[in-house]
Amino acid sequence: MKRFVVGVAVLFLVLGCISGAMAQEIKVGTLMAFTGPLKEFGPNIKNGAVLAAEQLGKAGLKVKLIQEDTETNSVAGINAAKKLVNVNKVVAIIGALASGVTVPVAESVTIPNGVLMISPASTSPLITFLPADKDKDLLFRTCPSDALQGVAAGELAAKHYKTASVIYVNNPYGQGLAQQFKKSFEKHGGKVLAMVPHDEKTAETYTAELKKALKGKPDVLCAYSYPQHAKIYLKEAIEFYKFKKFLFCDGTKSLDIVKAVGAKNLEGDLGTVAASAKGKAAEIFNNAYKAKFGKLPPLPYITNAYDAMAVIGLAAYAAKVKGLPLTSKNIRDNLRKVANPPGTVILPGEFAKAFKLLKEGKDINYEGSGGAVDFDKNGDVTTPIEIWKYEGGQIKTVKIVEVK
Repeated sequence: MKRFVVGVAVLFLVLGCISGAMAQEIKVGTLMAFTGPLKEFGPNIKNGAVLAAEQLGKAGLKVKLIQEDTETNSVAGINAAKKLVNVNKVVAIIGALASGVTVPVAESVTIPNGVLMISPASTSPLITFLPADKDKDLLFRTCPSDALQGVAAGELAAKHYKTASVIYVNNPYGQGLAQQFKKSFEKHGGKVLAMVPHDEKTAETYTAELKKALKGKPDVLCAYSYPQHAKIYLKEAIEFYKFKKFLFCDGTKSLDIVKAVGAKNLEGDLGTVAASAKGKAAEIFNNAYKAKFGKLPPLPYITNAYDAMAVIGLAAYAAKVKGLPLTSKNIRDNLRKVANPPGTVILPGEFAKAFKLLKEGKDINYEGSGGAVDFDKNGDVTTPIEIWKYEGGQIKTVKIVEVK
């Protein structure tokens, strides 16, 4: 009888250990911008990660999200990242949003500490070739490089305008996008009259920058900044210089800009941004987002944050079923295995299905709400570019283009 009791106790202990292992929690940090020039985007993009974490938990992988504010500032971002890595002991970070924060955080915090970071919104071409990450493979992103957006924007502008000037935020994001636009626009017959940078910190006025940008009377002014910058200089361009023709980008796809500048002053103006998924994937995500948070706002990179959390969770589960500890390295090593072909296609929210397949030793291929998440050797993804416009005070999709 004693042997039977002991045997049962041992059995329950083993089963309990297995169950506990499968229910293991991972800590994931987010570096969003809740203040500063990108404060309009931060809370909404965060919601994408929150939704995916909740769904992963219901499917069998508990995720504790620890949210930090970068203030859209590199120093604040570095300090927040140090807390997440050294105090909270996160296995991965989703963020940052601004490339000017992501690059220094990666170079000084995450890569040296061997922590995986996936940005849902940093589009600077510099990230593809970041020297510190070449041999460590710890910096990924679920949004495309501006090597794509800049090409599409240049082609778009050349169809409507002969000359352009660019005013841009002076960080890796603004620099990269402005340079790619100039190259593409001039390749297609246009001429850039001025490239005018401004500081990352929001200023009270941008009249000096506007004077330089508008001196040659360009056909269009490219607003390659963040909402809190652009809403000031766009209003000044309209009021002080009577200039009303603008070309926008992902960083200036903003409802705050509409409120500040006025819908009639933006009517018909075009912009570019990374395109999100269409069809069933989009429908699944939109319905889930609406059920939890209400209407999905027409702001960029919410879907990309969802996908970043999704692939981290799927890679963690893939490592778990192999009996590996849930370290940053083991999660990183399984990222491409769950996100890239071949394998059964997994759509947003289909995490229980994915976990079942992984437990059976089968391959999966996550196709996200922001599009395919097929990481290349540099941790980059390729997606189409959406052409959008301001119309009637709203943001409307015009078309989706493939960039070659």
